[in-house]
Amino acid sequence: MVPLTKLIDFRTEPIPTHDNPRPDRLVRGNPDRTTWTHYSATHGDFDCGIWACEPGAWRIAFPQGKEEFFHVISGRLRISDAAGEAREFGPGDACVIPAGFEGVFEVIEPVRKYFVVLDRAAASAV
Repeated sequence: MVPLTKLIDFRTEPIPTHDNPRPDRLVRGNPDRTTWTHYSATHGDFDCGIWACEPGAWRIAFPQGKEEFFHVISGRLRISDAAGEAREFGPGDACVIPAGFEGVFEVIEPVRKYFVVLDRAAASAV
């Protein structure tokens, strides 16, 4: 494997991918989610980029070994844990969703955020 030796400039926009929450996880709406992956490690264990989403809500369940850091660029979102405790995030706010977290991810206003996902399970599978 040849190591990447070039800087990843987020001003250059990669081709986006689109998806929607799985039907069995939907709580409200069926929002279009757009991801611009600026960097993805060879084994898929470290990804980062920009993510945008329309209003809607769905259940999330992070497996052990997978965590996400995000920083909100614009819009507003709310994350509720399994006990129902909710936190809201807007422009300039940042958060880490830890491994094993379960709850509801709700986009209140169209949101755009930087994301970094670390997946230790993918790294150990190599």
